[in-house]
Amino acid sequence: MTEPRIIPFRPDHVEAWAALNTAWLREGGFEIEAKDRKVIGDPQGSILDAGGHIFMVERDGQAVGCCALMAMDDGGFEVAKMTVTPSARGKGLSRQLLEACEATARSAGAPRLYLETSSALTVAGQLYRSFGFVTLPPQPTPYARADVFMEKRL
Repeated sequence: MTEPRIIPFRPDHVEAWAALNTAWLREGGFEIEAKDRKVIGDPQGSILDAGGHIFMVERDGQAVGCCALMAMDDGGFEVAKMTVTPSARGKGLSRQLLEACEATARSAGAPRLYLETSSALTVAGQLYRSFGFVTLPPQPTPYARADVFMEKRL
């Protein structure tokens, strides 16, 4: 088994991107909402063509994780759709995804990283706080599940 590696999204990742994101939403008991369908169904148009980035985690040629950086109007990036398969959890891959996001945002001169999550995702919330994200007041959101809003100033 090879070490997992974080790589930029390629067109052949479309199916893995959709499967990974559908799986974590279902695992969490969340509804797949309209914005989810748009982002999951058209990563090229909804993320990459809009100035964002997607990172995939590959191990032995299989995608075992992913994360998106979605360009925001203020020049920052929203960290979105981050997940690692259950079999690959506990190995620091989510932190490595966040590190890739931060490095990319910093190189683009972004002022901040932003994210929305659910308080039900306690492990994710702990990771974000340990990575330097701070809680913001509630923000407008298209997601019914989002009740935690965070940012990390860069």
